[in-house]
Amino acid sequence: MINQTSAAASEEALDPELAICDPHHHLWDYPDSRYLVDEFLGDLAGGHQVACTVYVECQHGWRKDGPESLRPVGETEYVAKLTNAKQGGDGTRVAAGIVAFADLTLGTAVQPVLAAQLEASDRVRGIRYLGAWDPSDQVHNSQTKPPQHLLLDATFQAGFAHLKDFDLVFDAWVYHPQIADVTALARAFPEQTIVLNHVGGPLGIGPYKNRRTEVFDAWQPAIEELATCPNVQVKLGGLAMSMAGFGWHKREVPPDSAELAAAWTPYFLTCIDAFGAERCMFESNFPVDKVACSYTTLWNAFKRVAREYSDKERAALLHDTAVRTYRL
Repeated sequence: MINQTSAAASEEALDPELAICDPHHHLWDYPDSRYLVDEFLGDLAGGHQVACTVYVECQHGWRKDGPESLRPVGETEYVAKLTNAKQGGDGTRVAAGIVAFADLTLGTAVQPVLAAQLEASDRVRGIRYLGAWDPSDQVHNSQTKPPQHLLLDATFQAGFAHLKDFDLVFDAWVYHPQIADVTALARAFPEQTIVLNHVGGPLGIGPYKNRRTEVFDAWQPAIEELATCPNVQVKLGGLAMSMAGFGWHKREVPPDSAELAAAWTPYFLTCIDAFGAERCMFESNFPVDKVACSYTTLWNAFKRVAREYSDKERAALLHDTAVRTYRL
C-alpha cells in the first residue's frame, strides 16, 4: 500500500486568486490507508482556490457480486454518494466529474457497462483503462495486467470505439515507451478525445534508474509526435510518484515548490510547447503524489512553472482546459 506520509504544508499558497480545477485525484478507504473526502478537503485547505475536481478510478469500491463486467459500476456509485453533498470551505465541487472504469477488452459487449456507468451518476465524463506495461519485473505494471500493446489490440479497440457513442473521454495511463501506441490509437480514432495521464509516465526506476537524460531523449520526441494528434490532451503531473525515480519519498525533508518546479519544468514545458496550453492541464494525482510533498507545495510548483505564460495560458493550464475537457 502507498505510504501517504508527507510533511504538513510549510508554504503559503502562491497566487491564491487563480482558479484551479484538479482533474486527477483518487479517494479510497483501505485498512492501512484512508483517503476520503475529509482527508482530501484537509489537503485543499492550504490556500489555493480549487473550484472543482475530477475523480479518477482506482479500482476501489467495486460491487462484490453480480455480473463481473458490471462490478466496476460500484466504484461510481460509491464515489457519487460519498461526494454528493461534500464541498470545501470555498465551495470546491469535489468529483464534479468522474472518470470511471469499464473493461474495454470486452469489445462491443462493453456497451451495457458504459450505459450503466452513466446511469450510476450523471457526473461520469470518461473511462480509464490502465495500460501501463514494461517488460522489467522491477517496474510495477497496471492492476489490469495488460499485454504489451493493449491499445493496439483489435478487441480492445472494438470496445474503445463505443466511447464516442456515449460522449466519454478516454484517459490513457501508459509508460513512456508506450506513447507511440497512444499516438496510433489517436490516429485510428480521430474523433475520440484522449487524455494522456502523468505526461506519459517517464520511468526512472529498474532498468531506467540513473538514465534520466536517456529516458528524456526518448520521451520528448514521442510526446511531440503525439501532440500532432489534435484529439489528444495531456495531464501535467504524476512525477512525484516513486516510479519517476526522483526519490523524494525517501527524503526526511520533502522538496519545496522551487525544487519541484526546477525538476519538472523540462517535462512540462516540452508538453506545453508541443500541445499548447489549451490542451494541457495540471493535475495533483493525490493522494499518490502525497508521498513527496503537500498539496499546497505541489500546486505552488505548478504555479511557478505557469508564471512563464500569459494570463490566458495560465488560466488554461490551471483550470480552463480541464473544465472544458470534462464538461464541468
